Amino acid sequence: MLRATVGSVSQERDEEQEDEGEEELRDGGVPFYVNRGGLPVDEETWERMWRHVARIHPNGEGLGKEIRAATDLPKIPIPSVPTYQPTTTIPQRLEAIQKYIRELQYNHTGTQFFEIKKSRPLTALMDIAKEMTREALPIKCLEAVILGIYLTNNMPGVERFPLSFQSQFSGNHFHHIVLGVHSGGRFGALGISRREDLMFKPLELRTLMDLVQEFEGAYRGYWHTLRKVRIGQYVSHDPHSVEQIEWKHSILDVDKLTKEELRKELERHTRDMRLKIGKPAPPSPHQRQEEQHGLTPQSTKQPRTQDQPRGETSLRREESFGAKTVCRHEWIPDPSLKKKS
Repeated sequence: MLRATVGSVSQERDEEQEDEGEEELRDGGVPFYVNRGGLPVDEETWERMWRHVARIHPNGEGLGKEIRAATDLPKIPIPSVPTYQPTTTIPQRLEAIQKYIRELQYNHTGTQFFEIKKSRPLTALMDIAKEMTREALPIKCLEAVILGIYLTNNMPGVERFPLSFQSQFSGNHFHHIVLGVHSGGRFGALGISRREDLMFKPLELRTLMDLVQEFEGAYRGYWHTLRKVRIGQYVSHDPHSVEQIEWKHSILDVDKLTKEELRKELERHTRDMRLKIGKPAPPSPHQRQEEQHGLTPQSTKQPRTQDQPRGETSLRREESFGAKTVCRHEWIPDPSLKKKS
């Protein structure tokens, strides 16, 4: 495993923030907040969000006043969680999940609505994902990864793993994460981003190297240099698992490796992921309860299926429509991600 060489205090803090799932708290020098009080949003967090909107958006102060004073805000449609026919193929299901994630839209408010701590067990993160489907609020990239895991739990033929990137532009570091997927000998990705080519990748790529190069090429298109790639292990399909997600089994200094060295490291990681499939995971509390009642795998002919999330409830606060409007209609160009002409 290749480890990053940390050469400054700021980089050390960067690593610490990633362990807590807060890698974007100052992404590229631009701060953003996390709602740690749950939903509905408490008054302090709500007002802080609007103050932040006023700072980071063009004409943000006037925009905020206009939205909050409006009495006839449009009704925001609630996306429906995808459902499938038995004949729906894996690639089609993944495309439907990506469409759902895209319909939630990227959160441009500068306040992340759902707190994601990477150290939490999988079952707790799945509870947060259920809440995402109920609230249908805009999300950022880390939230999209958790939601993608939740929506693919009932697809045992699809292996999922976290895939994160650190890029550099004009002296600032930027972080991004997607959910890598592997099925039928092909790789792809699910996720959300401000940029179309930094999220979804169809299940068409032959190797992990091909997948990483797809993202590297996209970063080059925005004049970013890809510095590091962090790749996790396959995530359990058991929504009640008390395991933690292994977010960074491999840490690769992309800019210091030759193409051949990178290929070999990614092949090694692919082998490591395949080896994990054969290792039994510790039983979850739900599984232990089934065993205590005699519901062992031998006596249970039909596998337990996960409850399908509904995603049909409306926003809890009237003012939430204001946050929704900002998220949906205020796209802010980022000069650091200017496309090559």
